[in-house]
Amino acid sequence: MTLEPLQYALGAVSGSLVGLTLGLFGGGGSILAVPLMVYLVGVPNAHMAIGTSAFAVAANAGTNLVSHARLGNVKWRCAGFYSVAGILGALLGSTIGKAIDGQKLLFLFALLMIVVGILMFRNRRQTGDPGAECNRENAPKVLGFGGLTGVFSGFFGIGGGFLIVPGLVASTGMPILNAIGSSLVAVAAFGLTTALNYAFSGLVDWPLAIIFVAGGIVGGLLGAFVARFLSAKKGALNTAFAGLIFVVAVYMIYKSAAAFA
Repeated sequence: MTLEPLQYALGAVSGSLVGLTLGLFGGGGSILAVPLMVYLVGVPNAHMAIGTSAFAVAANAGTNLVSHARLGNVKWRCAGFYSVAGILGALLGSTIGKAIDGQKLLFLFALLMIVVGILMFRNRRQTGDPGAECNRENAPKVLGFGGLTGVFSGFFGIGGGFLIVPGLVASTGMPILNAIGSSLVAVAAFGLTTALNYAFSGLVDWPLAIIFVAGGIVGGLLGAFVARFLSAKKGALNTAFAGLIFVVAVYMIYKSAAAFA
């Protein structure tokens, strides 16, 4: 697939926005990446957009993970448990997702986003337990959430951070800032698994992915700093996260409905 120079420039801008949201929320990068690839950059094939964004988000998540690790926001054992279970789920989900019509996939993706946004908004006042860890008692719950999140992540071609963050909070009781930092391990793992599966089918535009990643590095540094600031304001980070999901979901439903019409 060959794009125009302007489209690659828009890819860099889109990447910076995705990096910003990944650094800020730990998730949201993918829910922006796929719509930006399709509607702003102008990638004509929905599956190509999904495969390319999966790789870009995985790479940006790895970069943002370094920032959050330095700030002490990552609970590595929980991140490891969640990621291992999720990789298996992502492989299964991405295999199924490639067989589904691209526009229908985007519409279902938007509906899922609305459900998650509602749940995040309802729980916006919960601060969590800073001492929460993964142990023998909650390991089955963490693995279960991880596997299920991986299936959704692979099916929709997303890093899954906007699902992983609520999943980590629900399965361990950790504060959202720790869930955001820890989720980046799983986002990188899920996204890379999905991207490789799509790449084997020729559904990744590598030049666009590299430009997207470069823009994301810049945005991610800013996002990690802002996340630390918002976490001190009770409910602010959860509310902002839910609001982002709602806005993008409504736009995607509108565009998908127009495509079906």
